[in-house]
Amino acid sequence: GAAEAGVLLADALAAGRRLCEVADYDCDGATACAVAIRGLAMLGARRETLSYVVPDRAIHGYGLTPAIVDLARAQSLSNPPDLLVTVDNGIASLAGVLHARELGIGVLVTDHHLPALEDGVVVLPQADVIVNPNQPGCPFESKALAGVGVMFYVLLATRAELRTRGAFDAASQPRLDALLDLVALGTVADVVRLDANNRRLVAQGLKRIRAGRMQAGIAALFSAAGRDPRKAAAFDFGFALGPRINAAGRLADMTLGIECLLTDDAERAAQLAAQLDAINRERRELESGMREQAEATLAALHLEAPPAAVSLFDEGFHEGVVGIVAGRVKDRLHRPTFVFARGGDGALKGSGRSIPGFHLRDALDLVSKREPGLLQRFGGHAMAAGCTIDPAGFERFEGALRRVGEEWLDAATLTRTLRTDGPLGVEWFNAETVSVLDGQVWGQGFEAPVFCDEVQVLQQRLVGEKHMKLRVRHAGELRDAIWFGRAEPLPDKVRMAYRLSLDEWNGRQRVQMVVEAAE
Repeated sequence: GAAEAGVLLADALAAGRRLCEVADYDCDGATACAVAIRGLAMLGARRETLSYVVPDRAIHGYGLTPAIVDLARAQSLSNPPDLLVTVDNGIASLAGVLHARELGIGVLVTDHHLPALEDGVVVLPQADVIVNPNQPGCPFESKALAGVGVMFYVLLATRAELRTRGAFDAASQPRLDALLDLVALGTVADVVRLDANNRRLVAQGLKRIRAGRMQAGIAALFSAAGRDPRKAAAFDFGFALGPRINAAGRLADMTLGIECLLTDDAERAAQLAAQLDAINRERRELESGMREQAEATLAALHLEAPPAAVSLFDEGFHEGVVGIVAGRVKDRLHRPTFVFARGGDGALKGSGRSIPGFHLRDALDLVSKREPGLLQRFGGHAMAAGCTIDPAGFERFEGALRRVGEEWLDAATLTRTLRTDGPLGVEWFNAETVSVLDGQVWGQGFEAPVFCDEVQVLQQRLVGEKHMKLRVRHAGELRDAIWFGRAEPLPDKVRMAYRLSLDEWNGRQRVQMVVEAAE
């Protein structure tokens, strides 16, 4: 669909039509929206013809709903949009697309999620054009593209179409690679699989950032996070910049994140990044309290072992961070986990995270068939999914998901497994090795190396009330190590799985082991 989208957008640009981006409230959606608006402006769209709308998680829910179509139209009733362009959503928005068409508004869907199913049959929205590598019949090999990656390819196709129309030649055409810092951020933050194609996109984005060529908002987010863009790594996207953008969509308004990525004013970018940083601190506190409550709820059940699939709900849970908490509980228990919070409309909004071997969206599909009417809405991927249920249906959902887990998961799948690269030779235990490893693109499906060695634990102390600082003897040498999130002491001798990192203190660098597991 990319070539057809290129024709549609080239026609719209030539006619001066008004284009409205329909974004999503996560980092992928925010970066995709910024890429779309920046890219279309580079390709000749006048800024006054470009706008965007982003759903409020608590009010509108996800995707191009009829309410979002009305919101986009209401932004300027005298000049409503001629074309809605969805980014990171839309493939399952059957009613929203139909509503737009009834109002005479065209729709271009750009998405990477799985399409809707009705009785096991794929149903696509009646959009003018759909671009999605995961729609039936799409030959594009990189099925793991994030929403921002899909939009980037749509811009490439639009540029190619404009080139054939004589708008510019290969030498004078706009350099869309200037958008790759945004593409890289959204790709890593959405935790999509880093196949060869995604690694290229991320690597090129990192290359630009390290050279100082980035959007003002990206630079401001690095500064707010206390990270050095000259040493930018995929880790920064996933654990520093991405969470600050995501926090806006979870607790406030994703408009803050999108505006930070759109502005060219360094001062305004710094102000917006500071706001995002403050919201992210609030998010961390809220998440910590919810995680403790979730663990207390599980402990109160007095289970000898966690069930095959876990479902949790508490009136105090916040809808904006249920996905994060589900991920934390999943990591702790190694079980597919759904966490629910009460939404503004009174319904329970759930977000789930899964383990390898348990396709979460397919599990929800089976639950919906076995328990008709239980799921008001659902969707997602193998490893992450969401759904909405009536409050009275929580126990039905918990039981139904648990039964699917008992049927699908065996003892081997429920056993936590950590693959390592084996022992690390003493000659490689240095800052140069860390630098080489940090310079690569690691992420989902292409994990950074984890080494494994026998060590003697000489000293251990708790720091920050929840991290274990260690002094160990490794291959005859004394090493520093830290285990984040571990409060329990270790035995004197352990087999330790670890990554390497550089610990900087008072201008000095020391190689330390970051512990992943021990036995």
